[in-house]
Amino acid sequence: MFKSYKQIGLINTQELFQKAFAGQYAIPAYNFNNLEQMQAIVEAAVEAQSPVILMVTESALNYIKKSILPFLTKGAVNYALKLNSGKPIPLVLHLDHGHGFEICKECVDIGFSSVMIDGSMLSYGENIKLTKKVADYAHQFDVSVEGELGVLAGIEDNAEAAKSVYTNPEDVSDFIQKTGVDSLAISIGTSHGPNKFKPEQCTYKNGVPIPPALRFDILEKIGKQLPGFPIVLHGSSSIPRQLVDSINNNGGDIKNAIGIPEEQLRKASTSSVCKINIDADGRLATTATIRKIFNNEPTEFNPRNYLGKAKIEMKEIYKHKIINLFGSGNTI
Repeated sequence: MFKSYKQIGLINTQELFQKAFAGQYAIPAYNFNNLEQMQAIVEAAVEAQSPVILMVTESALNYIKKSILPFLTKGAVNYALKLNSGKPIPLVLHLDHGHGFEICKECVDIGFSSVMIDGSMLSYGENIKLTKKVADYAHQFDVSVEGELGVLAGIEDNAEAAKSVYTNPEDVSDFIQKTGVDSLAISIGTSHGPNKFKPEQCTYKNGVPIPPALRFDILEKIGKQLPGFPIVLHGSSSIPRQLVDSINNNGGDIKNAIGIPEEQLRKASTSSVCKINIDADGRLATTATIRKIFNNEPTEFNPRNYLGKAKIEMKEIYKHKIINLFGSGNTI
């Protein structure tokens, strides 16, 4: 097993976020659960010439297996080098929504270069205590730490909440000072999963739901409290209508799927937001492709064929976001 993320060829987020803040763009952070998703992320990063953060949740880590993931990531680093003619692509391996000290410690110990400790469901004091404990341990090994203030609604793997709680801008300076985290995830109206807004929260134009705007006023206040400090948005998938329709037209049943409008993500990426998390869009691209193939080609049984086509669809989604939403293309 690798003793440090540097042996794998990864970097932490600190230098990336400094450059993103100065350049007024956001680093894409994409969740993955299998080889095809990882390949799609790496290929998109190389083709768009962008750094990228590879993310796994605790559930994904258990699925991939802790003994396999560091070697899979080392393979991704080498794959990126080969695709990019020997020039490194800045890659981060990040734990998304770690809910306790032990899982964060374990990820640091097996070669992650960044971890998130999510104490947002705890009391303010307990959140500080837990987050500081993780930061104190991870910083011994130069591993970046992301904390969270505020609660995102929705369900995605082991992150679940029935109701959102917006981040209080007046808490952020105190939280950063007492915990020592390197970045802060906030709640301004994004949420986990494909159903980010209820239909009754939206207005409608030609039958198309228009969700309420994110709370950029809260983001602006936080930016004033923490000038130059990296802010993170979770639950930021756009939930493309064509993917949802394709899934439902080929036997699926995803109802009331409404995502974050792309123009709002573009606006966020030019602010103090330095990292934007995307998970559901990759899942939708995978599922839409496979359902369509299974429906139209009932004799198909070779996983390389349908998973390979799903990888291509995911890559195009990831590239689109890098180039058109996050602004991180051609920054390496």
